[in-house]
Amino acid sequence: MFVRAYLRASTEDQDATRAAGALDAFAVERGLKIAARYVENESGAKLARPELFRLLADCQPGDMLLVEQVDRLSRLNAADWERLKAEIKAKQVRVVALDLPTSWQWASAAPDDFMARCLAAINDMMLDMLAAIARKDYDDRRRRQAQGIVKGKARGVYRGRQEDTKRNELVKRLLREGKPWKEIEAATKASRGTVARLAAIVKAEDAG
Repeated sequence: MFVRAYLRASTEDQDATRAAGALDAFAVERGLKIAARYVENESGAKLARPELFRLLADCQPGDMLLVEQVDRLSRLNAADWERLKAEIKAKQVRVVALDLPTSWQWASAAPDDFMARCLAAINDMMLDMLAAIARKDYDDRRRRQAQGIVKGKARGVYRGRQEDTKRNELVKRLLREGKPWKEIEAATKASRGTVARLAAIVKAEDAG
């Protein structure tokens, strides 16, 4: 069984690889090996996620898509969730999430046909439910955030998200020194997305 791990964080300043250890432990406990990892910093509310669709493009029938939580896979609205499910089904990919025990059957010895069909039906229902909950949580947080911004502006205290310019200058200096990205991430606590963005800036600045 070919196991493909999908690791996602919403923003470039978050660590998308945070759950890697939990996914590795889950696989080891079941005698499996994660053969490929797909990491990206993109909102789960977006259907257009390059690494997720690269994963699906790489998949063969029967491959496992392993995630920490269903919300790592989807915070999509209903229409986009149906589109993603159709793509997963077309590729005959098995979704296994650590927070969805009914999906763990695919990571163990296959049950008999009757039980497999029953578990698959239950799993599909639970997957839909958790995806709907993830979307509601996303919408609720966005609404609360918008309300907080309105109140902050009214009090004159909201200034928006401040960029860590000191850290970013250090990242740019290390990039110019030719340091590996992983070393830069460890030294500065910058995410892979931040390093990639600053690398593009450095390239443009040096070219100019």
